[in-house]
Amino acid sequence: MNAEIRTLEESDVADWVRAQYTGFHIAPSADAQEVEARRSMIDLARTRGAFDRGRCVATFRSMPRELTVPGGAGVPASAITNVAVTATHRRRGLAARMMAADLADAMERGDVASILIAAEYPIYGRFGFGPATWVSNWEIDVPRAALDDRYAGPEDGGRVDMATLAELGEFGPGVHDRLRARTPGAIDRPPLWWRRTTGELRLHGWKERFCAAYRGPDGRVDGFVLWDVQDHPWPGKLPRVELSVADLTAATDAAERALWRFLLSMDWITLITTGYRAPDDIVPLLLGDPRAARTEAHADFLWLRLLDVPAALTARHYAGPATGLVLEVRDEVRDGAGTAAGPAAGRFLLETDGKGAASCVPTSAPADLSLSAADLGCLYLGDESAVRLAVLGRVAEHREQAARTADTLFRTPRRPWCPDVF
Repeated sequence: MNAEIRTLEESDVADWVRAQYTGFHIAPSADAQEVEARRSMIDLARTRGAFDRGRCVATFRSMPRELTVPGGAGVPASAITNVAVTATHRRRGLAARMMAADLADAMERGDVASILIAAEYPIYGRFGFGPATWVSNWEIDVPRAALDDRYAGPEDGGRVDMATLAELGEFGPGVHDRLRARTPGAIDRPPLWWRRTTGELRLHGWKERFCAAYRGPDGRVDGFVLWDVQDHPWPGKLPRVELSVADLTAATDAAERALWRFLLSMDWITLITTGYRAPDDIVPLLLGDPRAARTEAHADFLWLRLLDVPAALTARHYAGPATGLVLEVRDEVRDGAGTAAGPAAGRFLLETDGKGAASCVPTSAPADLSLSAADLGCLYLGDESAVRLAVLGRVAEHREQAARTADTLFRTPRRPWCPDVF
């Protein structure tokens, strides 16, 4: 079997959506309305399919995103999604061929990195991606949270009010932009994201959610939260109601505290599921009894692959004194038929000025550290430790204490976090 890999024509969209739904076990087919909605979301020039005898058997697409890096700068990234191979055509190199083509296009566009959210851990390391952010999800036993039940609202002069989804469409984008400016790992939310969230565009499984907004003392909206509620039978007339947070976005610390406290103070709610949050989120320590928050999940989330190492390393800020560090990066790109040197391969001199800024250029100087492109992806946003990777044998030190120097430079005070699935 030699399937044809190509970008889509208009006539391919329905078959491509069917293949995507099949690959993700959503449904064996999609109706015309669903196909039309999906078509509005995709750029045909960035959407690929594998076709065997005229039938789509694998899907792949990417989208432009801006990724926040430590220091607050945004870099252009290619966000990969909808990667699926029909069970009848697995292990034939189709995903590798589509990935190689998309990475080549991303480099041609000048993207600094490619990002994705991995459905399974073992797949994407071989393409040069490494887990750059992690998430945690807590289940909070509200009656055990040990919070003051006399709470009646923020005491800082702000307020929490219910909001409609139409209102969210007006104030939400600005709040999110403020959050991502201070959150390494966050990405921008294009207009399509807000259309889907507010219900202007309704796809399979859409549900209207409750919404509330926090306004600071100056009246500005500084945060919002979206949630669902599931009411279970009440044994002995005791409430048993579960609240699931779909999105809590806060541009200030006060807004974050106020919105969580608002949710925790609701009548009848006995269990809150936080949804995916940063691993060092304030939730457990916000409670009077942090043990009331049980970790339901802790896992890798955003995977990152650098395409332009000098541009990527120059864009972010660094801690510690002025210093230089030479990184030797191993990188290969697989296309299903073989391998070739990848875009991150080479030796690079990173020089920091002790004030956060840096420069990065190719060099022939001896390496201080050598590592794979995937492991550089793990380090880039500041979450992973070069010292830990050295213990694992994944980073090699060629100069004493080089891994510690890398940790001093790369690590961030708070862990990076990507709030969005894409």
